Amino acid sequence: MNKITGKKQLMKVLLIPILIIGIGIVVSIYYVKNPGGQMAANIISYSNIKRRLIEHLELVFVATFLAIATAIPLGILITRKRFKKIAPIIITVVNFGQTLPSLAVIGLMMGLLGLGFKTAIFALWIYSLLPILRNTYTGIRKVDPNIIDTAYGMGMKKMQILWKVELPLALYIIFAGIRTATVVNVGTAALATFIGAGGLGDFIVIGISLMRNTILLTGAILTALLAVFLDNILGNIENSIIV
Repeated sequence: MNKITGKKQLMKVLLIPILIIGIGIVVSIYYVKNPGGQMAANIISYSNIKRRLIEHLELVFVATFLAIATAIPLGILITRKRFKKIAPIIITVVNFGQTLPSLAVIGLMMGLLGLGFKTAIFALWIYSLLPILRNTYTGIRKVDPNIIDTAYGMGMKKMQILWKVELPLALYIIFAGIRTATVVNVGTAALATFIGAGGLGDFIVIGISLMRNTILLTGAILTALLAVFLDNILGNIENSIIV
């Protein structure tokens, strides 16, 4: 019974991701076979779709990884007694980057750093800091003080309490912030085409400029499917943290 139940649960977890991948493949095949003209056919090809998808994933994963590496340590730091007073200031500063329109952030970074992949990564990094920082801070602050007092009573030191008590209890909230940042980055990365960083946004912009709906829809649908795919995968991981 346990093996059967385990297989059923695995199938439930994999069903939506497999379905999304299938839809993406069908959409790609359809528009490659029906591009709507020779000009569109030169742009919509399997090799182009593969290259733009890889570029998009690189933008999302690199920027999100850098945001995790920055925001989690910073979120931990501002929960410590010595730095609690500056926590509102840091969160407000990071929040300012989030409140700016994503295109404005990318445009600002282009003005400062020029065109290319690195500029897009820096802009996406700024834009994805807040969800992870805020959730790290909130998650640790929400840990029951009585649990921490009990840990102190057991002879645990501050670093032990952080790693063995606070972070494990806050992990679900922290991961929710990572999930949000990743999905936001998928959409924002589509704008990286404006600074020459590639990605699926190239299809959207080219489709608009050439007035070819087939090119536009190829980029838009695949971007949306990628966001739903990553959200579902991370959601399954997030739910497993509860168990």
